Amino acid sequence: MQTINSTAELEELYDAAVPASVAKVLDKVSPLYRQWIDASRFVVLSTVGPEGTDGSPRGDKGPVVRVVDDETLWLPDWQGNNRIDSLRNIVRDGRVSLMFMVPGCKNVVRINGSAVLTADADIKVSFERNGKYPKTVIVISVEEIYFQCAKALMRSRLWEADDESERVPSAGQFIKAITDDFDANAYDTGYADYAKKRMW
Repeated sequence: MQTINSTAELEELYDAAVPASVAKVLDKVSPLYRQWIDASRFVVLSTVGPEGTDGSPRGDKGPVVRVVDDETLWLPDWQGNNRIDSLRNIVRDGRVSLMFMVPGCKNVVRINGSAVLTADADIKVSFERNGKYPKTVIVISVEEIYFQCAKALMRSRLWEADDESERVPSAGQFIKAITDDFDANAYDTGYADYAKKRMW
């Protein structure tokens, strides 16, 4: 297989960037972008560290992040599986990217920037949900924000397709494949009840 090993080789294969795709990039959260982000309950957080890259889905009942000002976002770290891969990365390398989605919307909004972690008690308390608080909050400094054109979601028909979950392995089946003595069906059917008490 022939590989492409320089940006010059790569750029020979493509036309110049569409002017609007460059002009649309802002360095802060405008009122329109704030409206969009406030509607997003789901984001993919990408980080990088010594072991490599990490992409982590984050979701919430309301806005998945809080827009503090036009250059700052707060993303609470709610209870999970305690791998804390993304958090370890942020502590060692603050570069982050976020991809926000809104159900039914074919565009996505992307942010590139840097992040730090805080366990500040006042900030954590401000996210109180059902008597629970995040262990940490990711403080994101926005460096670039822009929307991604709709072609990817149009091609995939992400919001238009029927439920296709029966075509893919379940979480229980993934675990069963590496752990012989494991009841995949009990795990899958009971997970919603298990998770209900651990959502926040």
